[in-house]
Amino acid sequence: MPQLYLVAQIAGRSVAIDADQVESVVDIGEVTAVPRADANVRGLAALRSRVVTVVDTKAALGLDASSDNARRAVITRVEAHHYALLVDSLDDIAPFDLLPLGSGVALDRAWRAAGRGIIERDGEPILVIDLASLVPGQVAAAE
Repeated sequence: MPQLYLVAQIAGRSVAIDADQVESVVDIGEVTAVPRADANVRGLAALRSRVVTVVDTKAALGLDASSDNARRAVITRVEAHHYALLVDSLDDIAPFDLLPLGSGVALDRAWRAAGRGIIERDGEPILVIDLASLVPGQVAAAE
């Protein structure tokens, strides 16, 4: 039975996120840097009367994020904490069947750690990622 997935863009690549991991999608306002935070953490932001940790998704995937001004974010909850994972854009939400990652799929280490399978949209394979694996401190647990 198909599940709902949110299709987003990260670093020019389409990715799919299981809708069960998505609490909401938002535009992030001012982000306050946190001294000594993990390099993948852009900082903290106020969101609807609560503070969320803003994760630089590109940095978490090992990509250059130095000139990234992303403001769209997917809010997820990991171990009772809210995180805002930055994305370039949001495309669609629709039901898809999850297919396993084929052995011929070549992914860099961070993409491989985040990848959970693929969906096909209009004949195009789209990597399904696990948001929790991009949260600092969670990658090691996911590997």
